[in-house]
Order: sequence, then C-alpha cells, then structure tokens
Amino acid sequence: MPLETTADAPAPLRQVSQLIEGYVGRLGAIWVEGEIAQMTRRQGISFLTLRDLQAKISISLKCHSRVLDACVAPVTEGSRVVVHAKPTFYSPNGSLSLDVREIRPVGEGELLAQLERRKQLLAAEGLFDPRLKRPLPVLPRGIALITGKQSAAERDVVENVRLRWPSAPLHVRHALMQGASSAREVIAALREADAAPGIDLIVIARGGGSVEDLLPFSDEALVRAVHAATTPVVSAIGHEPDTPLLDLVADLRASTPTDAAKRIVPDVAEELAGVEAMRERARFALHHFLQREHHGLTALRSRPVMATPTTLVDLQQNVVLEARDRARRSLGHRLDRAHDEVGHHLARVRALSPLNTLQRGYAVAQTPDGHVVTSIEQAPVGTEFVLRLADGHVSVTSTAVTPDPHPAQEAP
Repeated sequence: MPLETTADAPAPLRQVSQLIEGYVGRLGAIWVEGEIAQMTRRQGISFLTLRDLQAKISISLKCHSRVLDACVAPVTEGSRVVVHAKPTFYSPNGSLSLDVREIRPVGEGELLAQLERRKQLLAAEGLFDPRLKRPLPVLPRGIALITGKQSAAERDVVENVRLRWPSAPLHVRHALMQGASSAREVIAALREADAAPGIDLIVIARGGGSVEDLLPFSDEALVRAVHAATTPVVSAIGHEPDTPLLDLVADLRASTPTDAAKRIVPDVAEELAGVEAMRERARFALHHFLQREHHGLTALRSRPVMATPTTLVDLQQNVVLEARDRARRSLGHRLDRAHDEVGHHLARVRALSPLNTLQRGYAVAQTPDGHVVTSIEQAPVGTEFVLRLADGHVSVTSTAVTPDPHPAQEAP
C-alpha cells in the first residue's frame, strides 16, 4: 500500500528508509552486465563500481575477495563482466549497492579466460618448463623466418639482420598471420623448416594486434608443434605487452620482431670492436708481462751473486781447501803418532831379540839337529855342536866339561 503523507503529517525518514530497504530486500539475485570502472581491494572484501556500457549510470558493488580470486580471468578496471548479485539498501546513509556472488568475464575477458585455462592445462603437461629451453646458436648456419608476406614484421627482421650480420643465411617462409587458417599454415611452415637441412634456428614473427588477431598464436596445435620441434624456435609476436602462448613454449621470447633480429645474430660492428678491444688487451697484457720480466731480470743481474757468479764457487772452494788442509794436518798427526808407536814397539822388540843379546858377545850352542844346549850334560866330551854367534855359526867339539861352581839359580 502506498504511504499516505501530507505536509501536516509527514512520514519520518526512518520509516521511508525501512520501506525502501524492505522493498529492495524482497528483490532476488539478478545477473547484471557492465564495465568495472573502479576497484578497491581490502582485507577480505573488495569494493567495485560497475558502469553501464552505454549510459552514464553506475552502481556500487561489494564482494568477498574469494569471489574475485575464483574468477577464471583477472578482473581489472576496464574489464567487461557479468555479475550475479543481490541488491541491498544500506539505510544509515541511504546507499544502494549490489552484493556480488559471482563474476564472469565477457567479450575479450571471456576470451582471456579461455586462454588462461588453456595455459594452465599446457603448463601442467610441462610444455612451458624452463629446463626444456634450448640455447640459440651464436652464429646460425641457417635462419628460417616464418612471417606474413610483405609484412612490417618481415621487413623489420630482414633489415635488422642484414644490418647486424650481412652474411647471415636467412630463409623466409610466408604464412597467414591472422585468420582461421593462420595456425595451420604456420604449423606447416614450422615443420618444413624444422626438417630442412642447414636450418638451425626458426623465427616466427608478426606485428601487434588485438587479442583476437593474435589468437592463432595461442592455438594448442601450434604450441604442441613448437614443443615437438628439434630446432630452437624464437617467438616474436606483437609488442611488449602481448603474451600469446607461443611465447611461453618457444626457446626464446622476443618483445618485437626488431628485438628478435637483435637476439638471433650478433652485431658485426660490435664483434669487430670487441675483437679489437681484446687484441689491445692482449697486447697490453703481453707488453706488461715482458716489461715485468725485464725488470725482474735486471734486478737479478744487479745482485752481487749475478755480478760475480764465481763468488759462491770461490767461497765453497775456500771451504774445501780449508777442509783439505785440516785433513792433511790430521792425517800427518796420525801418521806421526803411529810412527812413534812403531818406533817404541821396535825398540822393545829389539831389546827382547836374541840377536841383540848375541851382539853383546853371547853365543847359543845348538846340536846339529837344532836343539839348544843348556847343560853340560847335553855336551859330554867329544860332542860336536854349533855355536851361533851374532854374525854366523861355528862348529866345535867339546874337549873338556867343567861344571860351574856357582850355578845360576832360577828366580822364585
């Protein structure tokens, strides 16, 4: 029932707010399409502003953060979305808002969501694993360029490659870079270049465009063909912000076709400058080494031992001569002592020698058979015997035997 009011009997504001809140509360959840004009994320809850696609009308949205996180594509300002929400009226400040329960991207956002799902599935299979990336050859023997015929991308790559390395072997293969059959033609050109002998690098290049224009380069069949290729592949699709799935599976991602040309071949001028710089460094290092060695030799030659090399020999010669003299003196002393000892022994031997006794006038009587006669009993009268003197022998015969009245007594 409508509220009956007059100027004399007005309705209180709280009653009007309660009626509006009750009416809005009876509305069920609805699907609303619009564009995100503003978004503020806070802990646990987010506040958004949804703007109509044509009219200048907007309404506040609030949702839990997990609703945004559950969206298949990232929701940002400017995204076109469809929200499932329930209208609510906040009576303290009289504001109307939508309590969001689900958000779905539409248009380009829905397309991005599909690409995101495809990306996650292919990543789960390991097609984007960084460990599978192959290094590019420093100087390719053959470069296959897959691009559109007479396109700006072809001109940029060819011109920059020729400027950097004029003798680079570049083989261009044309294919459609947009449209329904684009992915199929690029796959055919890729397989042909991969099987061609002498090709050790493949570049797929295209200029910038919308998400729909670059959609063939996120085709699953093309991604798998690049993953299966045995030749390193460089992706040069679009501009810096563009990231088709081809960029993730390729061995190298170039931000633009011009950047790809700079990455696949070195700059001959820079290389020559580098060679010259290395030559100068080597020359300087060699000169510095020779100079250091020369100074070292000069310092060695200035030392006394090098000025008179025989110094050490002379010193050792003096040591040897002194040792020789000491050895001679020591040996002479030993010989002198030995000579004295021999003289003493000789004197003692001579003093004890029977010959020495004989030289003093004594004689030794011996029988013809050599026995010494020591008693008169051994030489009776008529006995022949021999007297041994100091200078010879005398044969005698005993004629008389006279005993000694004072015979010598033996020592006790």
